[in-house]
Amino acid sequence: MHISELHAVINDKSHVVVDIRDPNSFQAGHIPDSIHLTNDNLSTFIREADIDAPVVVCCYHGNSSQQAAQFLLSQDFTEVYSLDGGFVDWQLHYPDLVASGSNADS
Repeated sequence: MHISELHAVINDKSHVVVDIRDPNSFQAGHIPDSIHLTNDNLSTFIREADIDAPVVVCCYHGNSSQQAAQFLLSQDFTEVYSLDGGFVDWQLHYPDLVASGSNADS
């Protein structure tokens, strides 16, 4: 998914954004309302998430998120996207839409 596509739907909360970057990077800045997805909360996310809701996986540059998106698809999620360009591209184009602090339990 291109960052402009996510930007177009970010306010309607129709897509679940999960961020797989390291904790320090996530705390320093992330897409608003994104969930910090780690090995520690992955099983809870899979168990509790709406598998039919669109999920956008965000990493640094859009590379690692591709494998994470494939994994979620293998766990029966129906609509999963990797964010092209990752958080780096998001922050570059939408600096006013960057949150900071922990959001791991959202």
